Amino acid sequence: MSSYDDLAARIRALTEGETDEVALMATLACELHHSDDRFDWTGFYRVTAPEMLKIGPYQGGHGCLVIPFSRGVCGAAARLRQVQIVPDVEAFPGHIACSSSTRSEIVLPVLGRGGRLIGVLDIDSDRPDAFDQADADALAAILAQVFGDL
Repeated sequence: MSSYDDLAARIRALTEGETDEVALMATLACELHHSDDRFDWTGFYRVTAPEMLKIGPYQGGHGCLVIPFSRGVCGAAARLRQVQIVPDVEAFPGHIACSSSTRSEIVLPVLGRGGRLIGVLDIDSDRPDAFDQADADALAAILAQVFGDL
């Protein structure tokens, strides 16, 4: 695994000056997914209607196409605008099983200028308890760096 500092610098170089949200999401999904072998599925769900997320750019197997804010880990992250760290997806009430291999998950809200909710970053792992607060902090900093001014 490369360090988050190295990853943030690489992402900064790749995304500098880009303002298209989908292009940024595609680049981040790719860079994040290949940076850490804990990451089994890495992608974005975009806010496309009130209280509704739709699949965006991702790396890994198929994701769910549509997730309402009222369901699952991604919905909770969007609804509450808070990072969700789930050490065991089987223990999360209302977890949506998009992939049977997922054991743990981290989902972060993606916020633009003025706190506008753009979507969520969802990272699944085939390992239990794969994510912690250090992951949340580093990933949140990368998201703020890339999407904070959009």
